[in-house]
Amino acid sequence: MSDLARVETSRVDATQVVRVTGELDLSNARAVTDSVSHTVPEQVTLVVLDLAGTTFLDSAAIASLFRLSERLRNRRQDLRMVIPREAPIRAVVELTRLSQVVPVDDSPPELLDTMRAYAALP
Repeated sequence: MSDLARVETSRVDATQVVRVTGELDLSNARAVTDSVSHTVPEQVTLVVLDLAGTTFLDSAAIASLFRLSERLRNRRQDLRMVIPREAPIRAVVELTRLSQVVPVDDSPPELLDTMRAYAALP
Protein backbone atom coordinates (compact mmCIF):
# COMPACT_ATOMS: atom_id res chain seq x y z
CA MET A 1 0.00 0.00 0.00
CA SER A 2 2.39 2.69 1.24
CA ASP A 3 5.35 3.10 3.53
CA LEU A 4 3.23 5.49 5.56
CA ALA A 5 0.20 3.29 6.17
CA ARG A 6 -0.48 -0.38 6.64
CA VAL A 7 -3.90 -1.96 6.10
CA GLU A 8 -5.10 -5.28 7.54
CA THR A 9 -8.56 -6.73 7.04
CA SER A 10 -10.56 -9.47 8.68
CA ARG A 11 -14.17 -10.55 8.47
CA VAL A 12 -16.65 -11.74 11.06
CA ASP A 13 -19.94 -12.82 9.50
CA ALA A 14 -21.34 -9.73 7.75
CA THR A 15 -18.79 -7.35 9.28
CA GLN A 16 -15.51 -6.37 7.62
CA VAL A 17 -12.90 -4.95 10.00
CA VAL A 18 -10.19 -2.82 8.41
CA ARG A 19 -7.25 -1.72 10.57
CA VAL A 20 -5.18 1.19 9.32
CA THR A 21 -1.93 1.95 11.10
CA GLY A 22 0.48 4.75 10.35
CA GLU A 23 -0.22 8.00 8.53
CA LEU A 24 -2.91 8.91 6.01
CA ASP A 25 -2.12 11.95 3.91
CA LEU A 26 -2.22 13.31 0.39
CA SER A 27 0.30 10.72 -0.77
CA ASN A 28 -1.73 7.65 0.18
CA ALA A 29 -5.23 8.50 1.48
CA ARG A 30 -7.06 7.93 -1.77
CA ALA A 31 -5.26 4.65 -2.46
CA VAL A 32 -6.06 3.38 1.05
CA THR A 33 -9.75 4.28 0.95
CA ASP A 34 -10.15 3.01 -2.63
CA SER A 35 -8.55 -0.25 -1.54
CA VAL A 36 -10.98 -0.53 1.37
CA SER A 37 -13.94 0.17 -0.89
CA HIS A 38 -12.90 -2.40 -3.50
CA THR A 39 -12.02 -5.19 -1.06
CA VAL A 40 -15.33 -5.14 0.84
CA PRO A 41 -17.63 -7.88 -0.51
CA GLU A 42 -21.28 -7.14 -1.27
CA GLN A 43 -22.45 -9.48 1.52
CA VAL A 44 -20.89 -7.25 4.16
CA THR A 45 -23.38 -4.95 5.89
CA LEU A 46 -20.97 -3.23 8.29
CA VAL A 47 -17.45 -1.96 7.67
CA VAL A 48 -15.49 -1.07 10.79
CA LEU A 49 -12.52 1.14 10.13
CA ASP A 50 -10.17 0.76 13.09
CA LEU A 51 -8.02 3.89 13.17
CA ALA A 52 -6.68 3.34 16.69
CA GLY A 53 -3.19 2.89 15.21
CA THR A 54 -3.43 5.81 12.81
CA THR A 55 -1.17 8.65 13.90
CA PHE A 56 -1.90 11.36 11.33
CA LEU A 57 -4.75 12.50 9.06
CA ASP A 58 -4.56 15.48 6.75
CA SER A 59 -7.37 17.16 4.81
CA ALA A 60 -6.94 14.75 1.87
CA ALA A 61 -7.45 11.82 4.23
CA ILE A 62 -10.57 13.38 5.74
CA ALA A 63 -12.00 14.01 2.25
CA SER A 64 -11.23 10.40 1.28
CA LEU A 65 -13.02 9.11 4.38
CA PHE A 66 -16.09 11.20 3.54
CA ARG A 67 -16.04 9.71 0.01
CA LEU A 68 -15.60 6.18 1.37
CA SER A 69 -18.61 6.69 3.63
CA GLU A 70 -20.72 7.86 0.69
CA ARG A 71 -19.62 4.95 -1.54
CA LEU A 72 -20.45 2.39 1.13
CA ARG A 73 -23.78 4.06 1.92
CA ASN A 74 -24.69 3.87 -1.79
CA ARG A 75 -23.99 0.13 -1.59
CA ARG A 76 -26.18 -0.11 1.55
CA GLN A 77 -23.20 -0.80 3.78
CA ASP A 78 -22.66 1.02 7.06
CA LEU A 79 -19.31 2.47 8.11
CA ARG A 80 -18.12 2.92 11.69
CA MET A 81 -14.75 4.01 12.99
CA VAL A 82 -12.78 3.07 16.10
CA ILE A 83 -10.72 5.99 17.39
CA PRO A 84 -9.77 6.19 21.08
CA ARG A 85 -10.53 9.52 22.75
CA GLU A 86 -6.84 10.07 23.49
CA ALA A 87 -5.75 9.42 19.89
CA PRO A 88 -4.18 12.44 18.20
CA ILE A 89 -6.49 12.11 15.18
CA ARG A 90 -9.70 12.17 17.23
CA ALA A 91 -9.75 15.97 17.40
CA VAL A 92 -9.36 16.22 13.62
CA VAL A 93 -12.26 13.82 13.05
CA GLU A 94 -14.49 15.79 15.40
CA LEU A 95 -13.40 19.23 14.15
CA THR A 96 -14.16 18.29 10.53
CA ARG A 97 -17.51 16.81 11.61
CA LEU A 98 -16.64 13.46 10.05
CA SER A 99 -17.83 11.95 13.34
CA GLN A 100 -21.32 13.30 12.58
CA VAL A 101 -21.39 11.34 9.32
CA VAL A 102 -19.56 8.21 10.46
CA PRO A 103 -20.21 6.95 14.01
CA VAL A 104 -17.08 6.68 16.15
CA ASP A 105 -16.48 4.05 18.82
CA ASP A 106 -13.84 4.73 21.48
CA SER A 107 -12.46 1.25 21.88
CA PRO A 108 -12.40 -2.28 20.49
CA PRO A 109 -14.84 -3.51 23.19
CA GLU A 110 -17.41 -1.07 21.83
CA LEU A 111 -16.58 -2.37 18.37
CA LEU A 112 -17.32 -5.91 19.52
CA ASP A 113 -20.67 -4.82 20.94
CA THR A 114 -21.49 -3.20 17.60
CA MET A 115 -20.54 -6.35 15.73
CA ARG A 116 -22.70 -8.48 18.02
CA ALA A 117 -25.65 -6.13 17.54
CA TYR A 118 -25.32 -6.38 13.74
CA ALA A 119 -25.03 -10.15 13.92
CA ALA A 120 -28.33 -10.25 15.84
CA LEU A 121 -30.22 -8.31 13.14
CA PRO A 122 -32.49 -10.36 10.87
